[in-house]
Amino acid sequence: MTSMTEEAPGRPVRGSEIRRHELATFLRSRRERISPEQVGLPRGARRRTPGLRREEVAHLSAVGVTWYTWLEQARDIQVSVQVLDALARTLRLDASERAHLFQLAGATDPTPAASSQTVTPALREMLRRLEPVPACIQNSRYDILAYNRTYGRMLGDLDAVPPEDRNCMLLVHTNPDWRQAIVHLEETRRLMAARLRASMAGHLGEPAWKMLIKRLTAESAEFRANWDRYEVVNARTKIKYFRNRDVGLLTVEHTDLWLSPEAGARMVTYVPVDEESRERLEKLYALVLADQEQGQDQAMMPAASLTSGD
Repeated sequence: MTSMTEEAPGRPVRGSEIRRHELATFLRSRRERISPEQVGLPRGARRRTPGLRREEVAHLSAVGVTWYTWLEQARDIQVSVQVLDALARTLRLDASERAHLFQLAGATDPTPAASSQTVTPALREMLRRLEPVPACIQNSRYDILAYNRTYGRMLGDLDAVPPEDRNCMLLVHTNPDWRQAIVHLEETRRLMAARLRASMAGHLGEPAWKMLIKRLTAESAEFRANWDRYEVVNARTKIKYFRNRDVGLLTVEHTDLWLSPEAGARMVTYVPVDEESRERLEKLYALVLADQEQGQDQAMMPAASLTSGD
């Protein structure tokens, strides 16, 4: 019987080999728990494999079938963070599973879901005290690193979005709630793409940036068209208009407050420009607090009370 530290008699197994075998086992177990219907594929009458086939995972993740097969066979091959990100999304990994995947692969997850060292407790307190004014902290890649409750409900339900998908560029191109909430959607997309290209000049070759551009290019024809325009604009304060599904039209002034001398993380605020918008933001904030209080009350109720018809 081969031990944990030996692959064959007389040959010690290195730590990297153990991690590769653990990675292979982990990927296989997660592949087998995803049904074809969950990813929009037909089951078929002759399917013998539980869950997805290897070639299906490879296709959905835009990687080669042979390469993915080698990965599940614990071959000694290099895997990029872009591929790990694609596999995590295809296999519908939660935050803990995603972190485990990157750790087994010996890679650092570049998404904001992994860590947000920029956001200190003091900054989180500032976000809270700005309420009902919507505010968040973003980096130059449009990742949303932290946000207050009003911002979380201004364009949809941000809490329902997986942390690794909380990126404004992704949301304005792929999230139905965000697309519906932004009044001047096409102009907003064009300007955001131009700002992203200007910011990217200082981050060429960085995995997180390459991963974001690759995903946007694959998932949005509108982004591809704007990205190919090669427009560049700097950050600027401007009036924005949002349609909130609960309180109606909001007219706000967007301001970037940079948190460091270089153009990195910034606090973004949306201050109402008229009395009507101010009242509507206060109403939205009150709705958020009411929902939060109701959720806390339900959490404290006995299980029988939650399911009873009384």
